[in-house]
Amino acid sequence: MDDNTALLVIVDAANVVGSVPDGWWRDRRGAAERLRDRLAADGLAGHSGPVDIVLVVEGTARGVEPAPGVRVEAAPGSGDDRIVELVAEAAGRHRLVVTADRELRRRVTDLGADVTGPRAVRG
Repeated sequence: MDDNTALLVIVDAANVVGSVPDGWWRDRRGAAERLRDRLAADGLAGHSGPVDIVLVVEGTARGVEPAPGVRVEAAPGSGDDRIVELVAEAAGRHRLVVTADRELRRRVTDLGADVTGPRAVRG
């Protein structure tokens, strides 16, 4: 969709998959792909309007392909830094960052984004 009226949801993949001890550390890329597929199927629970979803991956999860309804951004370095860049680039839009990382939460709320925890997308 990628229009300025849609809610921009930026998902911290590493933080969300790391929020449940289900063996994700054995296959970080696979865990990110499962999260991507869940986002593509379910979107953002409780939100009825248009949504643009961006999944930010880093490290060994780089290489995850996009899926219909989910854009994937491979952070060249820190995923947190890429998320902050995406929030800044989308100034003027309603932005929601999905993470439990306290420092990242502070950084993006300083830029005017809203924040929610991993449960919003973990189902």
